[in-house]
Amino acid sequence: MRNTEMYVSLDIGTTSIKVVVAEYINGQMNIIGVGNEKSEGLNRGIIVDIDKTVQSINKAIKQAEQKANVNIHNVIVGIPSTSVEIEACHGMIAVSGENREITEADVQNVLAAAMVKSVPPEREILTILPEEFIVDGFDGIKDPRGMIGVRLEMHAIMLTGPKTILHNTKRCVEKAGLQIQNIVLQSLAASSVAMSSGERDFGTILLDLGGGQTTASVMHDHQLKYTYVDQEGGDYVTKDISVVLNTTIESAERIKRDYGYALPEETSQEETFPVEVIGKSQPVKIDERYLSEIIEARMVQIFEKVKSELDKVGARDLPGGMILTGGAAALPGAVELAEDMFEIPVKLYIPHQMGLRYPAFTTGIGLIQYEANLDDIHQIIKEYQLGVTKKEETSYNAKLETFSENNEISSLEYEKEKPIKKEKKKEDKWSNKAKSFISNFFD
Repeated sequence: MRNTEMYVSLDIGTTSIKVVVAEYINGQMNIIGVGNEKSEGLNRGIIVDIDKTVQSINKAIKQAEQKANVNIHNVIVGIPSTSVEIEACHGMIAVSGENREITEADVQNVLAAAMVKSVPPEREILTILPEEFIVDGFDGIKDPRGMIGVRLEMHAIMLTGPKTILHNTKRCVEKAGLQIQNIVLQSLAASSVAMSSGERDFGTILLDLGGGQTTASVMHDHQLKYTYVDQEGGDYVTKDISVVLNTTIESAERIKRDYGYALPEETSQEETFPVEVIGKSQPVKIDERYLSEIIEARMVQIFEKVKSELDKVGARDLPGGMILTGGAAALPGAVELAEDMFEIPVKLYIPHQMGLRYPAFTTGIGLIQYEANLDDIHQIIKEYQLGVTKKEETSYNAKLETFSENNEISSLEYEKEKPIKKEKKKEDKWSNKAKSFISNFFD
């Protein structure tokens, strides 16, 4: 672990782009600068306009530079869990040294052997997470370097994602004049700070309620075992408020933040607030109970989808329960509603760092925590993967330039276990309630 370095994380989200600058001194994280800029060019967590995204990144970076009084060159970038696939992989090699002592080169060679596994052309390997090394049949080894052996094996988990998402993210970061220090799956980053070691070991669900999407991740045995992304998030709650109350998105977002509550039974019809309705000259009085019903309907719909997917893998059987985080998790009543829906213990994670005590910064802080606590083996794997990627891109660019010259083309672009039984009666209540409310306005 490197304890006296500076780290910068870049969290490219649908609602905002967040940059966190931190120092690690004797294992203690000190936040020295933050940038937070509204996102432009993203939809449901995916980059759809590179130039607009680059502009937003530059603004967030500039904010962080001014507050931290440093120049930012390297960043740790988060990648969304959209369409991420988790699969086992295995590599085996003969130890190369004459004295049969396992070196860093052997670790790289067994990693390369594991990465030989066939990956579809539209997907790319995000990372390899080693579970154990085996030296001449002796398993359970975490770091084989310095050991004597003839045969070295590695069992690991391979994470792959859509090549388009990875490529567009890299392009945006590079066009912003930044270098990538590491690329980390957002689920891994968030779980590194939101979960304790025991929770990651025994099994816990992390539900990240973002603006454009909701991500459920299952950690068990200190490994990411499952991830699911629902393409709905806090922005959809805002849009529902806007449509139902006939007000602007900006007004709906302010109303949600100032008066929103996810549980109608905890609100009062007597408490009202003014809403600027389009087409009317005077504000209209709306009661908090009605607003809460709008919010609850969308939240229930999101939770139902997530619950259904989690039940397919029996995730609610895990002893760690659920941890709620992300910007939309700050909505009052969200934890209580989640407990009613998922029927397991639910708690809210809020970063404890001064000035960042808001769940929207969980991923940004997690990216730094994850990078700063990489052990030697994971560091070797990271450097190997980044090195291979860099060589591949250099080779590809050279081919493009040659092709362009030969064909007089001025420019080329990259081408892009058993589910838990449900209590039917209670679930039907939530489902019918949500569907009935939504259908009044959207069907």
